Amino acid sequence: MSLGDPLHRRWPKDWPVGAIPRVPWTQQRPTYRDAQPGIINAALDRSQRRPTGNWYVFAASSDVRTDRPFGTCVAGVDLVAWRDRHRGLRVAPAACPHLGADLATGVVRRGVLYCRWHGLAFDGDTCELPFRPLPCYDDGVLAWVRLDAVGKEVALEVPVLGPRPDGDTVTAVTRLVGNCETSDIIANRLDPWHGAWFHPYSFTRLEVLTTPTEDDDRFLVAVTFRMSRLGVPVIAEFTTPDARTVVMRIVEGEGAGSVVETHATPTTPGPDGRPRVAVIEAVIAFSPRPGFKNALRAGPLIAPLMRYAANRLWRDDLAYAERRYRLRAGG
Repeated sequence: MSLGDPLHRRWPKDWPVGAIPRVPWTQQRPTYRDAQPGIINAALDRSQRRPTGNWYVFAASSDVRTDRPFGTCVAGVDLVAWRDRHRGLRVAPAACPHLGADLATGVVRRGVLYCRWHGLAFDGDTCELPFRPLPCYDDGVLAWVRLDAVGKEVALEVPVLGPRPDGDTVTAVTRLVGNCETSDIIANRLDPWHGAWFHPYSFTRLEVLTTPTEDDDRFLVAVTFRMSRLGVPVIAEFTTPDARTVVMRIVEGEGAGSVVETHATPTTPGPDGRPRVAVIEAVIAFSPRPGFKNALRAGPLIAPLMRYAANRLWRDDLAYAERRYRLRAGG
């Protein structure tokens, strides 16, 4: 018997946080029989048929500021983003139409982007030279750009967004880059069975309650989020609103309504020619409990901890996704 077992037995049953009995990693119930490749691949195939409207997440909303431009690359297209005088999001190709300077090295003053080479000005709508800004969207947490020439789908006016909680939230956005394709990121998320084995520091007591079907295309998972010897048991659903997004939403338990959005955005191939993908994950935490107001006030302190936890998970999961790509590519 471990020292934590008496604490687990005496812990109040109605508390949202409970003590976790110590179970050796090797004594967990194996999940390989349940994690059937056919189930995962069928769910992945259905997800890849869902329209994206040519929209790509490229950053956290907070990354695009009013005092400087933000440069990035999406699907091989170099982009620059900035805020106009009304704090609206603006996105354009990063190459200046004059002589090709990188506008991401420019200067923003009162919502106008100035090229550092010769001072050509862009207010987001007009320019003295031919210039076409790109459709963009700011959902309050993430910044999106629409690239019709890349996506080649039927364009949608706004991105496909999954459900988000109503009310005040604490948010954190994490970005990591891996050598794989977007489908490998989605496939990783459509394998919930690996959670307690591959991430024992974060998950325990994981049970997949239902698997996706044509009529109800979601995973329903019972899992306990681990905080050292304490845990928060919840039931969560995993859905794919578009071909490059997986949403985990807590449907029962503490924080019901909270979501984790995982977006897979192609960047540009690496020096070895392999594809690269940016995983941009938004954690949007919510609780109806009165004490959650304290978390809102402590948001600037809590958000870095949320990003740290997401980074730790995705360092492992990128190894999973990259391995999947190498096996599929024959490398």
